[in-house]
Amino acid sequence: MKEFAEDRLMRALHDEHAAALWSYALHLTGGDRVRAEDVVQETLLRAWRNAKVLDQSEGSARGWLFTVARRIAIDDWRASEAHPEVVTGQPPETAVTDGTERAVQGWLVAEALGELSPRHRDVLVLCYFQGYSVADAAKRLGVAEGTIKSRTHYALRALRLVLEERGVTQ
Repeated sequence: MKEFAEDRLMRALHDEHAAALWSYALHLTGGDRVRAEDVVQETLLRAWRNAKVLDQSEGSARGWLFTVARRIAIDDWRASEAHPEVVTGQPPETAVTDGTERAVQGWLVAEALGELSPRHRDVLVLCYFQGYSVADAAKRLGVAEGTIKSRTHYALRALRLVLEERGVTQ
């Protein structure tokens, strides 16, 4: 019986207030019929979910509906302002990766490595480009592991400076 009473309430609510709610929603959306339909539909859906609120003899159902519709329109407006929709006749171009950028970066790094001291260049080539561990690089170069760590630190700083001088930024 409860469901039947809610159905009657919703029909009565629709019959009594739908035309006024539609007109109000159309005004709120600046004449946008599609958005107004969405506002009315969402308002009536919320009314259906809160039928107890509308079934009370105190207060106005129309006032509640109009308040909900106004809040929905405001929320929609705020959402559209936060994430503006971009309308275009053509889809955006997709990036083509042909390896050019990677080749240019490799060339710039190779040139910059050439300007480092042999000790700095050797430690970077072994550790970063050939994948040796600190221990393996230390064995190959005949120095302590701490020396490899220190050289790596200063080599990276020097490489960064050389690249910045060439206009390469992060």
